Amino acid sequence: MSVRRDIKVLLAENDVSITYIAKEMSKLTGKNYSRSNLSQKLMRSTLKYEEAKLIAQILDYELKFVRTKPLI
Repeated sequence: MSVRRDIKVLLAENDVSITYIAKEMSKLTGKNYSRSNLSQKLMRSTLKYEEAKLIAQILDYELKFVRTKPLI
């Protein structure tokens, strides 16, 4: 799955709009995030890791790295 699809699924599951996420991101960071700016980042796959973590935080999730293969 792409980050765009993952985030869109989370937004739908939590009944939250991208506009709400943009407003919350602006509040938490002091940077100006708009719906269109955030949508463009998702479409272009240019969303920063820190921004993805912030979206997860707003939705009460956490991003984790999970090993898929055992260490050899």
